[in-house]
Amino acid sequence: MTGRTVSRDGWRLLLRELARRRRPLMFLAVWSAVESLPALLSGVTVAAALDQGFLAGRPWLGLAWLGVLGLAMVIQALATRNTFPWLAAIVEPVRDALFRVVVDGALRRAVEGTAPQDGAVVARLSGQAETVRNLVAALLRMLRPAVASSFMALAGLVALAPFVAAITAPLVLLSLALFAWLTRALAVRQREMVLAEETMARVATGTFEGLRDVVAAGAVETAREAVERAAEADARATLAMARASSARTAIMALGGTVPVLLVLLLAPWLLRSGRMTSGELVGAATYLVGTLDPALRSLTGTVASWGRQLGVLLHRLAETSEGPPVAERRGHARPESGEVRVTGLTFAYGPHAAPVIDDLTLHVPQGEHLAIVGPSGIGKSTLASLLTGVAVPEAGTVRLGGVPLPDVDPARLRSMMALIPQEAYVFTGSLRENLGYLRPEVTTAELDRAVAELGMRALVDRLGGYDAPLGVDGPALSAGERQLIALARVYVSTARVVVLDEATCHLDPVAEARAEHAFAATGRTLIVIAHRISSARRARRILLLDGTSAVLGTHEELVAAAPLYADLVGNWDVPAGDLA
Repeated sequence: MTGRTVSRDGWRLLLRELARRRRPLMFLAVWSAVESLPALLSGVTVAAALDQGFLAGRPWLGLAWLGVLGLAMVIQALATRNTFPWLAAIVEPVRDALFRVVVDGALRRAVEGTAPQDGAVVARLSGQAETVRNLVAALLRMLRPAVASSFMALAGLVALAPFVAAITAPLVLLSLALFAWLTRALAVRQREMVLAEETMARVATGTFEGLRDVVAAGAVETAREAVERAAEADARATLAMARASSARTAIMALGGTVPVLLVLLLAPWLLRSGRMTSGELVGAATYLVGTLDPALRSLTGTVASWGRQLGVLLHRLAETSEGPPVAERRGHARPESGEVRVTGLTFAYGPHAAPVIDDLTLHVPQGEHLAIVGPSGIGKSTLASLLTGVAVPEAGTVRLGGVPLPDVDPARLRSMMALIPQEAYVFTGSLRENLGYLRPEVTTAELDRAVAELGMRALVDRLGGYDAPLGVDGPALSAGERQLIALARVYVSTARVVVLDEATCHLDPVAEARAEHAFAATGRTLIVIAHRISSARRARRILLLDGTSAVLGTHEELVAAAPLYADLVGNWDVPAGDLA
């Protein structure tokens, strides 16, 4: 996706959220029109006050016309006060929507494995979403009256002095066109400045957080140079931004100052020829100097600073939400079997990183018991995420029951495949609610069977039965007890494929063996990320990952043919009774 496309997506993101606030926008527009009454009446009332009042010897009439302008200013103040509730009704929901976009995007990319699980990214992007909220509020507060006042001033000028309007309008349009051209260059400079600031923050934070390691490794000079390079790049980007911004002053002079100078130069001729009265000349100058020029400067200044920042931040937010969520990319197929077939599966963390999983082909029949082994960090958990559709591969296909995962109905996929991670989660609620989370209609008899098969009766009795509270209101649970609850939760579910990603690491070997036997006995497809040799030996087949290839076989076959597996077996601690 190109940068320009992402920028358009960013603005579409904002406009979509604004479009959902039609009623507040409509009322805001109405109050804005009322708020700009002085801009419309200023020149007309000043001209009438002079021509019909003070210059005609009727000062009371002149004061009356100025009183009309004063009344319009009072109405303007009341209208301004009434705009703030409608502003809040627009910007606060927009802020909430952007927060959801940021968090959803960061979670999706972390879950799919397309970005590292970095909480600082969410914090930084959430800060940018809050800045977008402030910028949208500032733009609506400043840009709205500037646009309305400019329009009203031009309308009043056309009604009062068509000749001056004919001179002014082309210059204003030309200056706005030149400013629009300049805005693109300013947006590029602003984006470069934001990226340089982010790089500077990232480099400095990483250096300071790892200062002890930097000193210990003797890399102080290298770290200093890295921070200096980031700081220099930040300074260059800021200077380039300042140079580009300086051109705005000259462009705005064309639309704001030049018309005033032309009117002053032509004033003697306009008065002598009778094209304009003295009051009309002063009224036209009031429109130009008092309303149009300040409004144009406010409009362009707001767009040049806040609008440009808004565009860049929307670009960044659009990048985080690039692409539809996983569920939106899936179809409606409903596979029936738990057969898993993998073809040419490839995955890497980043476009330039070496693949963690490279061209893997694998067939796991319905009811198969497969163990996945390999050194730490070799990609076992990544493969588990790919097999269950949690992560999206760069190439290749994972099929469930013969159906590619992207074509499976999301609800069906989640009901048929269960991934239990090493970190087991217990929710606030009763034990029954925790065990039945994936299948709320589970009966007590089914829970009793799961408890018996998994050896959980002592835990259930200690907690006080299925209605015992857990979580913030319940007793403390050990890591092994939490894992038993997570295992039972999946055991009573409808999952046809169960992937245990070191989900029994906190259980003793006997409890682990009992849990794996219980799942295998149900006829489900069981895939285990093994952390003990006993767990691997219980599987019918074993998949060995070594970082460059994958080898499939039985325990005996791998011991004889795969030196890495033999080394792993030799390094594993095998206490007595561990092979149960």
